[in-house]
Amino acid sequence: MPAFKTLDSVPVAGKRVLIRVDLNVPMENGKVTDMTRIERVAPTIAELASKDAKVVVLSHFGRPGGKVVPEMSLRALVEPLSSSLKRPVAFAEDCVGPLAQQAVAALKNGDIVLLENLRFHKAEEKNEAAFIDQLSVLGDIYVNDAFSCAHRAHASTEGLANRLPAVAGRLMQAELEALDKALGNPKRPVAALIGGAKVSTKLELLGNLVSKVDRLVIGGGMANTFLHAQGVNVGKSLCEKDLADTARDIMAKAQTSKCKVLLPVDAVIAGELKQGAASRTVDIAAVPDDQMILDIGPRSIAALNAELAECATLVWNGPLGAFEVAPFDAGTTAVAQQAAALTRAGKLLSVAGGGDTVAALAHAGVEEQFSYVSTAGGAFLEWLEGKELPGVAALVRAA
Repeated sequence: MPAFKTLDSVPVAGKRVLIRVDLNVPMENGKVTDMTRIERVAPTIAELASKDAKVVVLSHFGRPGGKVVPEMSLRALVEPLSSSLKRPVAFAEDCVGPLAQQAVAALKNGDIVLLENLRFHKAEEKNEAAFIDQLSVLGDIYVNDAFSCAHRAHASTEGLANRLPAVAGRLMQAELEALDKALGNPKRPVAALIGGAKVSTKLELLGNLVSKVDRLVIGGGMANTFLHAQGVNVGKSLCEKDLADTARDIMAKAQTSKCKVLLPVDAVIAGELKQGAASRTVDIAAVPDDQMILDIGPRSIAALNAELAECATLVWNGPLGAFEVAPFDAGTTAVAQQAAALTRAGKLLSVAGGGDTVAALAHAGVEEQFSYVSTAGGAFLEWLEGKELPGVAALVRAA
């Protein structure tokens, strides 16, 4: 893994520390409905405050498009953040300019202030030098604790890291260390389980993984495209038939790289996707024209679980079936529980990420039992695709 500095390498007492976090949390009627992201960044903020730093919290919320949108103000997050930290949190009505400067100037050692939504300024997403200047005068040290935003070259994720002494926060550090163990320098054999609806959204991902892992499990609607490419009738299942050649190319590349590709051998089918729909299990070669594949069957589950038992590392992104609708959650749940059991037994390092994946693991009751679960969606995917993440690259350059 490329070197980067952490909080252990900088004295912060009495310093103004700008910490970029991701507080883009789900909200309903002005209330936070999922505290996960807040709870994950709280330890870094609390550590800085306990070390007598003057903590200046930066974040975006939603997509206001460079305009002030009252419903997207971070003011609503002051109380949830304060509650999680068990410390008071001040608020500034802007993230740059006189209001931000006054709020920062008022800080005493150990105090915390949350600045207003960065994306109320167009210059944030454009990474404009003048805006970076305005942000940088507010701090002495920059901490990036927002891996989920690291794939964006924005002023607060990439620009500041090139302007101030820059280090990774504890969440960023944990994320990068987990990802390095999973694909950077993994224990082998390595399995990647990639599911989801469409191949088209994960072409670069699959192309990158076949040369890095020993087993590639393809599930969900994506598997149907690969099955179709091999001449299997998938009925009226979701299938990108125009990508059959691409699927065959990926299979050929996998063979060259000695990567074993695992596809369903049986399937749970139904005439429609709805709660309690009449369903049955068939061999993968026996899907009728008027039925759709909605989950993997018991033989596929057994085969995947046997393969996982032989692996040392697992990277998981995407469900194996339509897990949101019973009974089509059985395959994803069974394999997730097997991965969790192997992890608990110390036999498997398991790293998962992506919105649907986190939801599927939570549904299976094992979200807390994987080695690491990333809440970063786009950044996690781009990392799996082998792309450079600007926010991470800036930390490496600063090291």
